[in-house]
Amino acid sequence: MRFDRLLVGLFLALPLACASSSSSRTGEGISSSTAWVESTVERGQGEVDLKVMTFNIQSGLRGLDKVAEVIRSAAPDIVALQEVDVGSVRAGGKNQPAVLAGLTGLPYHSHFRTTTLWGGDYGVALLSRFPLVSVEQHPLPVATGAEPRTVARAILDVQGQEVSVYVTHLTRRPFNDSVRIQQSVAILALMAKDPRPKLLMGDMNDTPESSSLRLFKRELRDVFALRGEGPAITYPLPIIPSLRIDYVLTCDQFMPRRGKVLNVSASDHYPVVAEVTLRAPTPAPGSTPRVQEAPAVVSSSGTP
Repeated sequence: MRFDRLLVGLFLALPLACASSSSSRTGEGISSSTAWVESTVERGQGEVDLKVMTFNIQSGLRGLDKVAEVIRSAAPDIVALQEVDVGSVRAGGKNQPAVLAGLTGLPYHSHFRTTTLWGGDYGVALLSRFPLVSVEQHPLPVATGAEPRTVARAILDVQGQEVSVYVTHLTRRPFNDSVRIQQSVAILALMAKDPRPKLLMGDMNDTPESSSLRLFKRELRDVFALRGEGPAITYPLPIIPSLRIDYVLTCDQFMPRRGKVLNVSASDHYPVVAEVTLRAPTPAPGSTPRVQEAPAVVSSSGTP
């Protein structure tokens, strides 16, 4: 039996939980400013509309201000970033997530290092309008001597409900299919242990019909595939066919509303923006729903 098939079989035995949780943990390495402006719109009692984005920014080589302008114009609540530098020579020594947080008005941010490049830390990052309860990262399988890869998880406090946001950047094409399968299995096994509502965003370096994406889509929803508008290409190429390799994937605690790829020139990738609705948390078994009391009636004299 091929090792890849064994991994897939082991994964299929793990159901992917998707529910809300009230647990809370404090994480380290979380950066934030003091201001937080809420921009989400509630669709109904306990439901929250969110706009999220995934964007491979190519280490800001075309200008970090251009990246910031794209994000500002889209006005997302949560942004997953790939190819992000902190303190490197090519970034001018800047902490790119911190700079983007200041330029976009998304005050909560965290960087997740995968390796050292150009004298600084290189990896993935997250920007958020919502406070970060905790952050962590997990190494992914790679071929011997290949660039390290990681999946990061940030638990966000979204209007009192904890939401897990996973950010990743899988091993690059055109080869290494088996490695990306192993990486997908590792991510899904991690997510299966997480009872919270979950988003997975990133540069998967694979097309929608690939084995690694088919694995993801057995358990998660591809927002663009379900609600996409306009062209789907996220990685334009001059000669060979362009590709869709960047994704916003959600568990079924989210209702996909709209997906769009932004045709911009701020990076070698186009960002993906998705609008989703976070469903109301499911009451725990045996719990008694809270009944809201009717407001007191006030007479014209001001006396209740």
